[in-house]
Amino acid sequence: MNAKTSRNLDRRGIALLAALIFIVLFSAFSIGVLSLSTANVQTASNHHTSNLARSSAESGLEYVRYWFSQVSLPGTIAAEQRFAYFVDKLESILQGYDIPFENLLEADQSFRIGTAENPILLQAGPERSFYAEIRPLGTERIRIRISGRAGDFERTIQADFAYGTRRHSVFDFGVATKGPLGLWGNIQIEGVNISVESDVYIESEDQNNALTIVGNSQIAGDVKIVNSNAVVTLQGGKAGIGGETGQAAIDNHVQIGVPATEFPYPNTDYFEQYVDGITITSANKSSYSSDTTLENIRITANANPTFSGNVTLKGVVFIEYPNQVVFTGNTDVIGIIIGDGDLNDHSGTSTIEFRGNVSSRSVSELPVEQFGKLTRETGTFLMAPGFAVSFGGSFDTLNGCIAANGVTFYGNAGGVIGGSVINYSPTLMTLTGNADLYFNRTGITSLPAGFFPEIVIHYDPSSYLEIP
Repeated sequence: MNAKTSRNLDRRGIALLAALIFIVLFSAFSIGVLSLSTANVQTASNHHTSNLARSSAESGLEYVRYWFSQVSLPGTIAAEQRFAYFVDKLESILQGYDIPFENLLEADQSFRIGTAENPILLQAGPERSFYAEIRPLGTERIRIRISGRAGDFERTIQADFAYGTRRHSVFDFGVATKGPLGLWGNIQIEGVNISVESDVYIESEDQNNALTIVGNSQIAGDVKIVNSNAVVTLQGGKAGIGGETGQAAIDNHVQIGVPATEFPYPNTDYFEQYVDGITITSANKSSYSSDTTLENIRITANANPTFSGNVTLKGVVFIEYPNQVVFTGNTDVIGIIIGDGDLNDHSGTSTIEFRGNVSSRSVSELPVEQFGKLTRETGTFLMAPGFAVSFGGSFDTLNGCIAANGVTFYGNAGGVIGGSVINYSPTLMTLTGNADLYFNRTGITSLPAGFFPEIVIHYDPSSYLEIP
């Protein structure tokens, strides 16, 4: 072998060694890239699953908001009793959906929807779920922590809810009824100052025939109906709404399928503090039937009196339930008539009927030195849950709202109403004959005396917080 051949062989050996080195380096680099790529995929997968866990918690929050939206509390509930009342209502709702819960109110002031061991399933394969813990935050707020799961990951969020009231109530309308409304004859529903004072609100959720106007009857304002399948019937050439007749009146002045608004709770017990006058019973009722002035009186259950002559009523007239009270003569009211009945009784067996002429003035006109703080209880003329109320005579002004489980105007009944007419009954409310009702609601900025707004639970989005 000569020197030249030896050098060529040496070069081949070096080239082979270099190639092997490069193969090893590239293999190691490939393995590194593969490992890094695998780690990145795993990291991305973990981020995705972690985000799914947070999404599960946020989905849980939406579930909770929906369940909370179905809870309302009477305005008369004391602040320190709100959470216990709220929990009772929430239990009933969750039972209806077959949702697991734990009421630990007596043990540690908490309520749990689902648990870590038994969460609420959102999705299977991969499994997503949540569970929540609810606690009172003082007397004005509720705090909830929701833990969401996805696979092996869990994320927790926190949010607060505050007690508050609904934005609107039935006192934003001239007439508001839970049942359908019927106008037959020459009925005029108008606003004293502007037509919006005579707006009408109808729920009629159990009956599709929500509004019937027959003859020459007119509603000057607009109509809102909750029942999305509601039917409005206009019969007669002058039957109209909002100043128009025929289909144009329905198209332009009737809204169907609107959200339900609030019917405030009528607290009749509130007025018992003022009842310090005589008590009318079935035995002595004839002594007070006519030509009399009565102050802060009580009419006992089943007394069933008829006031046939001229009667002046001052302060509070507190009518126990059941009863049938009739006014056939001229009645002058400087006060508030209370029917202390059952808000859920729509039978119409307890009644308050005005067959004669009625005049009404505010309690603010009573002497303060005699009637005290009652003179500040303004805005209510008649509050009678569980009673059907009817008016058959005329009146100049009824100074305040009228609220009952059934309201009827017939004959020549009519005049100015200084507030709203509220019907808590789901049965038909009728106006027949030649009644002209003029609503004057201008300047009314607060609830009438004795009414308490529902308390509802509002979500506070500014309180949202992710818990590490």
